[in-house]
Amino acid sequence: MINWLNNFRAYVLLIPVCAGVFIAADDQTSIVVVLPELLPDFRIGPGELGLASWTVTGYLIGYTAVMPIMGRVSDRYGHRAVFVGALVIFMLGSALVAVSPDLPKLIGRDEPDLNWMIGARIFQAIGGGAMIPVAIASVGDVLPRARHAMAFAIIGASVEAGGVIGPLWAGLITDVSSWEWVFWINIPLGLAVIAALKFSPAGVRNPARIDFIGGVLFVLALASLTAALSRTGDIDIIFGVLIATAVISLFATVWWHRRTDDPLLPVALLKTLRFSASNVAHLAVGISLITAMVTLPLMANTVLGQSPLDGGLMLLRMTVFIPVGAIVGGLWVHRWGPRWPAMAGFTLAATGLIAMSSWDLGIADPEMTFHLGVAGFGFGLLISPIHTSALHLARSGERGTASSFITVSRMVGMTVGLAAIAAWGTVRFGSLAGDAPLTLEGVEDISADGLTVFRGFFLTAAVVSLIGLIPAWLMSRANVGPA
Repeated sequence: MINWLNNFRAYVLLIPVCAGVFIAADDQTSIVVVLPELLPDFRIGPGELGLASWTVTGYLIGYTAVMPIMGRVSDRYGHRAVFVGALVIFMLGSALVAVSPDLPKLIGRDEPDLNWMIGARIFQAIGGGAMIPVAIASVGDVLPRARHAMAFAIIGASVEAGGVIGPLWAGLITDVSSWEWVFWINIPLGLAVIAALKFSPAGVRNPARIDFIGGVLFVLALASLTAALSRTGDIDIIFGVLIATAVISLFATVWWHRRTDDPLLPVALLKTLRFSASNVAHLAVGISLITAMVTLPLMANTVLGQSPLDGGLMLLRMTVFIPVGAIVGGLWVHRWGPRWPAMAGFTLAATGLIAMSSWDLGIADPEMTFHLGVAGFGFGLLISPIHTSALHLARSGERGTASSFITVSRMVGMTVGLAAIAAWGTVRFGSLAGDAPLTLEGVEDISADGLTVFRGFFLTAAVVSLIGLIPAWLMSRANVGPA
């Protein structure tokens, strides 16, 4: 009874960090809904949507690039302190996004400039991206190792739930108010989280120094790679410069880590099969998941002729099962270890995606929901086993660094998936559509060609998920605690 009560209190202490990562993940997806509302305020026309997309890409760059160094910082100064600092940055960034149409007036310009919002979004993402690995690392501050699997599942479910609720939350706010309030609301929510965090332990501090040079090099490599991949559909001199910068920075990072005594990246962990396999598995998850998440609404809004709301609801049928799978995965890992739930997760995700690759223009419920549910549940199952396997060997003073690296693996995978969709999908659709005549038959041909492209996306995501079975098999079979 006493042990049960202590565990319950420990899980309660995770509520503030779960709320924080939920808010950050919410803003990662809510921007998609408010874009049509905010673009007129910046006088952005239909021909400048490429610039508008940087409100999403910029957040992704900041979100991903900051994770490694902030994980290390949290190991040095304590998880709670760094989490609060990241949340403050996120709140300040949210306020800057809300007032971004008026920011040019500070330098005497009356015309609004979307670049100010993009900069504010990147700043906001620095706080949002830092919170996730710090939250994962803080699990060890409140729970014994035997209980980590379920805690990872709860935090992962919070992140996924934030991404699911984001568009619906933003739509509700913009229906009753202006788009700015989607960001203003983060401030009172953030203050409530900070107030609740005072009951959480500060966390163990690692006295080792922070490798800022290695951090800057690695962040530069990540940011350059992310920015380059976002331009895959528009190969130009900027793309070449970004790729060159990423490659040079990556080699410089490797060189620096070989000569420094206390490197930023978890070199010792990277030499272990368990940690490396977990990172490769998370890379596969990122590629497969983002491919499905982008393809579903695009398919609904184009070849299926449905509204944006219908496309969002179609996506929701998959993503709503991810938190459910995360909790089940946590229970499974707690009893039997990471390997088999990871194998099951990749298998179910691939099964659902293969079924989706056979859809035709008449796809409907209950078949549609069943396929989406299987894929979403499979992706959810993967959250706990991957994090548990990756962090099993991490010492108390390096959990932040390790959790940052494993999270970055998924984000890089998502960036690669987005780049593949932008490049291969555009070219493939153009080659299939060809010179279709502007007749009813021609339109039907284009719809059929578009369906072929979307089927290819789903099938590719399924293949990547099946490849993920290999690193999943290499993950630990050891139990992490009693039932």
